[in-house]
Amino acid sequence: MTILVTGGAGYIGSHAVRALQQGGFAVVVLDNLVYGHASIAETLAVPLVQGQVGDRALLDQLLSGEHPACAGEPVQAVLHFAAYAYVGESMSDPARYYRNNLGDSLVLLEALVAEGRRRGGDPLPLVFSSTCATYGIPAQDQIPIREDCPQRPINPYGRSKWMVEQLLGDFGAAYGLPSVIFRYFNAAGADPAGDLGEDHDPETHLIPLTLDAITGRRDHLKIFGNDYPTPDGTCIRDYIHVIDLAEAHLLGLRKLLAEGGQHVYNLGTGHGASVQDVISAAQAVTSRGLQTYVAERRAGDPPMLVATAEKAQRELSWRPRYGELRMILEHAWVWHQRRFGQP
Repeated sequence: MTILVTGGAGYIGSHAVRALQQGGFAVVVLDNLVYGHASIAETLAVPLVQGQVGDRALLDQLLSGEHPACAGEPVQAVLHFAAYAYVGESMSDPARYYRNNLGDSLVLLEALVAEGRRRGGDPLPLVFSSTCATYGIPAQDQIPIREDCPQRPINPYGRSKWMVEQLLGDFGAAYGLPSVIFRYFNAAGADPAGDLGEDHDPETHLIPLTLDAITGRRDHLKIFGNDYPTPDGTCIRDYIHVIDLAEAHLLGLRKLLAEGGQHVYNLGTGHGASVQDVISAAQAVTSRGLQTYVAERRAGDPPMLVATAEKAQRELSWRPRYGELRMILEHAWVWHQRRFGQP
């Protein structure tokens, strides 16, 4: 069974590709390589098609199996990771985000419906990579965050993802498009094998930034605010290992293939770690220190974001295998040393 993975040359998508391969699926990756890496496809030994999700002619070729990368096998489902995901950039250039994240997703959904009709059946199923950013700044009495928490995104990135969720609801009601939506929290870590990991440019995530400061790739780590109403004054987030995220996508796909329907799940560990907790864990794992600098709070940063993943645990039998922060840091450290040539 062939699965199309959009954005499969990126951080989370590439780990999902490996999970699919280990689950017995054939995979084809579609990625525009704006933020993805062609070398990842080589590591995974998977066909890579460089192109835009909004290219309808290309999508039709891939879904029908007529594209050479598919080796004559039609696609049976899609995992959709392709998106731009920099909050600050989305504020300064919202058109880019709505065009890529929302507009291209609409083209994809229309193609899934059309391909299903061509085969004389329902639309092809879709697993969608959404985000906790659709919740905006939840009230503290709503934490840990459940799937029925009000969605009030506060930036174009979060709104673009929220809008795709609305599309999926409407396409499910009107056309019967089966879908799983995963709203996940702070993806972190790397494959324990050390050959896949986080490699963004620019890098904005706390763990790789911390490791950069530890290795001297940057002078210091900037901490945005230390006066929040948390035990140590720094923001608390729910860090979930990228391998656990990937395995959830595999389980979500299997559910869709077996049952269809429309489903929404949060993915997190249910407990949070502060910025200072991450720094301390990184120092313990690496046995190295780093310089920090406390800056002003960033606008829109909630003091605490922690998920409850009880629904995914109940309906998908999903359990995080790598829920400990230290293990996440250990895997990220192995990858970081390998990626940047540290001894």
